[in-house]
Amino acid sequence: MLLLAVMAGVAVGTRSLAPGTVYDAAHHALSCPSGPFTCPAGSTEEQIVRGLRIPRTALALVCGLALGIAGVLIQGYTRNPLADAGLLGLNAGAAFLAALSVYLFAFTAPEQYIWFAFAGALIAGLVVFGISAVGGGKASPLSLVLAGIAVTAFLQAMTNAIIVLDASALDTYRFWVVGTVAGRDAGVFWQVLPFLALGTLLAVAVSPRLNVLSLGDDVARGLGVHVGRSRAVGLAAVVLLSGAATAAVGPIAFLGLAVPHLARVFTGPDYRWLVPYSGLFGALLLLVADIVGRLVVRPGELQVGVTLAALGAPFFLTFVRRRELVRL
Repeated sequence: MLLLAVMAGVAVGTRSLAPGTVYDAAHHALSCPSGPFTCPAGSTEEQIVRGLRIPRTALALVCGLALGIAGVLIQGYTRNPLADAGLLGLNAGAAFLAALSVYLFAFTAPEQYIWFAFAGALIAGLVVFGISAVGGGKASPLSLVLAGIAVTAFLQAMTNAIIVLDASALDTYRFWVVGTVAGRDAGVFWQVLPFLALGTLLAVAVSPRLNVLSLGDDVARGLGVHVGRSRAVGLAAVVLLSGAATAAVGPIAFLGLAVPHLARVFTGPDYRWLVPYSGLFGALLLLVADIVGRLVVRPGELQVGVTLAALGAPFFLTFVRRRELVRL
């Protein structure tokens, strides 16, 4: 299904192209020695496929993968089946520094303010983890949630103050905050790819320990797991994955909430399988939502954040009514 979605992401768009043209352009781009994103294009149709659709599909693929994995890690470490990236203040941190950079430096292009958004998510994650560990020196699931709520409320207030004061910051911020993969070139993909790759490796590495942590901190310590270190590595993976993806495509919080519950239908509670399946489901849903958004209002398009919420929310509500949410 994911392979079909990738093929549809390259073939389908607001402008109709012949299947042969799409195949020739994609094949020539993938076989180009200089890389699929830098290969020179000839006709207008080839420029659309190579310069717009292939980078857009690749970005949706890796960001959906990252958001799905980040969602299941957050739910596992906080033991909260309703947790997502917004719970730890990552979205609010990215939004605040992105809006601040637009206000201070008049940035308008995603590749300009993406580093500020990523830094904001990173700083917010560190602050939440630090606040939750103050006192007893242990970042418990409850303290993480409470610290994340407090930091999110503060950063959202600061972001609102910026966009109220500056109209240009509001214009840039409102297109970023809705969540979209449109208007992102290959440069954005290459900027976030190293962080997403490192976060994915960390997530795969900590997934067996997350199985033990789900039994409780005391049991995990009795089985020889260093709880603080394991939680720190897992939250570092969450910050890398969610921060980089949010910086690139905006806050798409619903994906991290819904995907882990869908993946558990196929994998059960074992995080060794749940983590990769959540990544695959996240990539699939983000690609499908992007494709649907291109088609429903042609020749215009809906942002992927709007499409995903409109299509996914009713499905998720039906899923919740028919299947009891897992206790973490």
